[in-house]
Amino acid sequence: MIEFIFMLTRDDVTLSDAREVYASIAQTGVRHVGCKDVGLPTEELKALMDDIRSNGHETWIEVVSETEEDELASARAAAEIRPDHLIGGTRIEKVQEILAGTGVKYWPYVGQIVGHPCLLRGSIDQICEDARRVEQLGADGINLLAYRYDGDAPALVEAVGAATGLPLICAGSVDSTARIAQLAELGVWAFTVGTAALDTRFVEGGTLADQLTAILDAAAAPSSAPS
Repeated sequence: MIEFIFMLTRDDVTLSDAREVYASIAQTGVRHVGCKDVGLPTEELKALMDDIRSNGHETWIEVVSETEEDELASARAAAEIRPDHLIGGTRIEKVQEILAGTGVKYWPYVGQIVGHPCLLRGSIDQICEDARRVEQLGADGINLLAYRYDGDAPALVEAVGAATGLPLICAGSVDSTARIAQLAELGVWAFTVGTAALDTRFVEGGTLADQLTAILDAAAAPSSAPS
């Protein structure tokens, strides 16, 4: 089984009504729920994380801010809010200093991250080398923008998985059950979906709850469950 993290986001921005949307899907069986570091002020972001925790779900914040100043401000907000996991971002050592002692698990990006929504650039060898550096720095895992890479996404995932013993999350543009199955077969620990579920890419005309149920079913499918 591969884990599914539902992101309350569209185009790498947290939904303005994220708390209401979360309340509508909290009982679907989803276990991991998160958002981006942009789109909500800190107090509303904290309230959203509290809502998610109240249902026993794992909390995730993904850092997509482009400047160092904004990324470190988001890390400081995470140190205050204390989600279970902070993913994304590239200023690894500085973020680790901010998160020290908070218990927040950290899964940074690897490779060259450009633009917003975020895209992944660099050769597979360069990205693998960055993954090894992240492991040496003591990160808890890697957040890999596999389907926002301008090359062979499966080859990238396979190579990064072989280069490091860290668990992988694949974030961004996972928009079909075929991609979920592919990631599971490649041994990825988890994937995120946000916009594709909101845009009803998994069940045409279905509700958001229908989308999440279809995604959960695909993640749990025997053919999508590496040992």
